[in-house]
Amino acid sequence: MLFGPLAALTTVFFVSNSWLVALAVGLEKSQPPFQIWWKNFTWLSVNYFSGASVAAVIVTYTSKLNAAALVGTLVIIVPLLLVSYLTFRTAMGRVEDSNQHLSELNRLYLSTIETLAMAIDAKDDVTHSHVRRVQAYAKGLAGALGIVDELTLKAIEAAALLHDTGKLAVPEHILNKPGKLTDAEFEKMKRHVDVGADILALVHFPYPVEPIVRCHHENWDGSGYPRGVAGEAIPIGARILSVVDCFDALTSDRPYRGRMTDDAALDILRERSGRMYDPRVVDEFIRVYRNIPVGAAESIEQRAVMQRITQSRHEIETPQDPAPDVTTSAPGNLLAFVSLSRLVSGEGNIDDVLALSSKLIADVIPGASGAWYLPEAGSDRLVAAETFGPAAAALRGASIEVGERLTGWVAASRQPIVNSDAALDLGPRAHAASPPLRGCMSIPVIAGSSLVAVLSLYAEVQDAFTGDQRRLVQMVAPHLGGAIQAARAATPACQVVPMEKGRELRLVANR
Repeated sequence: MLFGPLAALTTVFFVSNSWLVALAVGLEKSQPPFQIWWKNFTWLSVNYFSGASVAAVIVTYTSKLNAAALVGTLVIIVPLLLVSYLTFRTAMGRVEDSNQHLSELNRLYLSTIETLAMAIDAKDDVTHSHVRRVQAYAKGLAGALGIVDELTLKAIEAAALLHDTGKLAVPEHILNKPGKLTDAEFEKMKRHVDVGADILALVHFPYPVEPIVRCHHENWDGSGYPRGVAGEAIPIGARILSVVDCFDALTSDRPYRGRMTDDAALDILRERSGRMYDPRVVDEFIRVYRNIPVGAAESIEQRAVMQRITQSRHEIETPQDPAPDVTTSAPGNLLAFVSLSRLVSGEGNIDDVLALSSKLIADVIPGASGAWYLPEAGSDRLVAAETFGPAAAALRGASIEVGERLTGWVAASRQPIVNSDAALDLGPRAHAASPPLRGCMSIPVIAGSSLVAVLSLYAEVQDAFTGDQRRLVQMVAPHLGGAIQAARAATPACQVVPMEKGRELRLVANR
């Protein structure tokens, strides 16, 4: 008659104690209490029932014993209780040590992931902290959508940090290019999805990070890349990541445009809902995004590391290939460039050089307007020292920060830009010209290891400049660079200075 009630009371005592603790932990961590109880407390029932067994022995046998026998029985039973207690305490100590060790390993693991993400983030000159904000949005949105599976949440958290890993394989002049990418450049950019997923597949995460990264550019209607997966076949983590990644990209400064307002970005998400993005994910994000805490920017130490990475990445060697000999293959009017570089041995000034160069460029590309942007002494600006063409008046007096707009990006990267939007370079000046300027081609002019100028050409129509025209201008650019440098040396009052190799790129890193 004793054992039934004792077992029932022991069960009630165990469940009430352990369940209350599991309920408190579940509410704090936003996890199902039963899952926490089953995983962490059920094995403690052994200790409860062992204590109940000892109590049953005491109750059953001590009532039939005299005082001396009772003392003897207690002497036997008390050590058993003590051993049970010490065993339980030792086991709990080991569990606590194990949990602490796992927590330290988890912190190290996450720290390693964040460090890798920070290094990848430094590859992009203008999206620092992007992955951290995306991670915060993704975690908050996952919770709002009712995702409670711990492995799925950890996968989303890691994928948000590492979704741009594949950009390590994207050339920097494409990654940071102002203006629209060409079809060939976009194909190279698309590779980052598979490259990133393949890299992360080698890590053997204990949760599904790789499928999220591989699908974060797939569209709800199947029009995305790289596989054309559609609808519910896209992992929920990827559907979340694509929405929050787009929102943060739209509300951040990029090389090809300024940041949008939150409302404008949300309008774009609504327009793409059901086509690119899961409608349920978009609706929920719009409802809760203001309540999602986005972490603060990097610490001082992290910013210092990011700056060193960026500076080191930009300090590259400029190839010192000799300028091609154009005397035998170029059209007659281009031979003037070569003659110019041979004849301006200090006799002409920089105004003469730029005026003659403008005339020759106008002959090579009829109808184009242009500006010769030279580095200004004592500042990080490029100034239009000479303008020419139909829109010369609108271009006169223009100045651009190194690293900004199209001309500044060309100065910083030493890479040409062809057939971009003139408004991205000139702003209101593009529309002030009559007719408005729509197309732009910018070419760096380098002498030795120094950038001496940027030649930016503008046209009234988009896609006005041909590949042949770009190649012709690039072919003579080294000769022009030498002519400008020689003329500057002969003009003491000149207020422009050549930019040494690496300096112009470090200016971008310090923005």
